[in-house]
Amino acid sequence: MYINLNDSVRLASKLTLKRLNNAWKVYSSFQKARKTGVPEITGLPVSISVEPTTACNLRCPECPSGLRSFTRPTGNLDPTLFYNLIDEIGDTLSYLIFYFQGEPYLHKQLHEMIRYASDRGIYTATSTNAHFLDEETAIKTVESGLDRLIISIDGATQETYESYRKTGKLDKVLEGTKNLVKVKKALGKKNPHIVWQFLVVRPNEHEIPTIREMAKEYGVDQLGFKTAQIYDYEFGNDLIPTIEKYARYEQLDDGRFAIKNAMNNECWKMWHSCVMTWDGRVVPCCFDKDAHHVLGNTSENSFSDIWHSEAYQNFRGTLLQSRDQIDMCKNCTEGTKVWI
Repeated sequence: MYINLNDSVRLASKLTLKRLNNAWKVYSSFQKARKTGVPEITGLPVSISVEPTTACNLRCPECPSGLRSFTRPTGNLDPTLFYNLIDEIGDTLSYLIFYFQGEPYLHKQLHEMIRYASDRGIYTATSTNAHFLDEETAIKTVESGLDRLIISIDGATQETYESYRKTGKLDKVLEGTKNLVKVKKALGKKNPHIVWQFLVVRPNEHEIPTIREMAKEYGVDQLGFKTAQIYDYEFGNDLIPTIEKYARYEQLDDGRFAIKNAMNNECWKMWHSCVMTWDGRVVPCCFDKDAHHVLGNTSENSFSDIWHSEAYQNFRGTLLQSRDQIDMCKNCTEGTKVWI
């Protein structure tokens, strides 16, 4: 998550007493659970990710959407399912991300759903490959009230860009960026806050200086560099960058690779956030891309009942006792970071 001062002010402006009280409940219960090992929780999530669709126009090699490798059902979110979720937890929810897997802009009612959340004072964000940001869509995006738009731009040249963003066109990303910047100025709007996100892998790391200059040229609000999650990393991988600070993995004395951070028996994400897939399934975090740990379905039960359910508590309890036994946690770099 990349948040600068101006963006932090906008987020803070949406924190009502009810949302602040909820955040404190969640944070306090997390700290208590860390000390006691008992997975009790009060409050509701501070942040939630909602999946508009599993469809994507690209074929990125480390992405289930790009590889078309899901074992779970694929499809598009029913807006009614989303509206019911917001009606239930919107008063306490602070941060809403319209993204999990897939390309959000392929959902025809994306902007209506963003507006529904924005009108309730929820900070809204989404992430896109920017291939569908024509001028009309840029206008809809700005008028929806979206607070933050992350644009994936993983190369400064077409050759480098398509080495990871398979079948992608860099000129479409640049055109979409131009359209959004132009529309914001024309409508006199400061939002959405436009972030160029550069996923650093070995084929593109040499273009980091160039992308810094391009970000200034195209007038984006922020440039962020993201480390890449690699599934098959133990014996090395051509995508692991050589620049150490941009790699999640380090080489051991025996030549194998391991994730850098320690596997502590705690995870802030399990207390403050979760993901709802397009068909209403609730999974614990964004590392569960194929929804192996389904803890409930909002089409069958209320979100609150799922969040405080025995199944969810048992999952949190397993994490507090033996996190290294949970497969999706083994490739995670975020388990010990605390964000509010």
